[in-house]
Amino acid sequence: MRVFIENEAGSNQKNLYNEKTLEYKKAVTVSREYPYPYGFILDTTSGDGDNLDCFVITSKKLEAGKVYDCEPVGLMEQIESAWSPEKGNVMEEDHNVLASLAGEQIEVTEDAKVKLADFVSHVFDHLEGKAVKVGAFLDKSAAEQEIEKTQD
Repeated sequence: MRVFIENEAGSNQKNLYNEKTLEYKKAVTVSREYPYPYGFILDTTSGDGDNLDCFVITSKKLEAGKVYDCEPVGLMEQIESAWSPEKGNVMEEDHNVLASLAGEQIEVTEDAKVKLADFVSHVFDHLEGKAVKVGAFLDKSAAEQEIEKTQD
């Protein structure tokens, strides 16, 4: 699978791209630094209309705006709630594929899960009325099923 990196590990800048054309739109500051490179899987569309989100579990520096060949290794469930004047309180379930660079053999360790859970739980602390919780960490098979379900 091909993953477009939006945000580099160690940065608290969330780059926003048009996920279908890959056109850069702008950057915003978030409340936590990304623990791993983060982006989305090309040629997918998830339930929110965007591409399927992906963290690449690696210590290598991956550059924002570039595409990398990756392999799924797991799936992290995420539950977001936000309040809007039009809709009131809205709950959304989301998934983040956990991936390795193609050819790298990695395991999603407990340390990686803790880092990801802390990040996801606090990345939007600066936004009033928005809360994010981590659900279950699932295996490679669950990730492959989610990718297949969302392929364009």
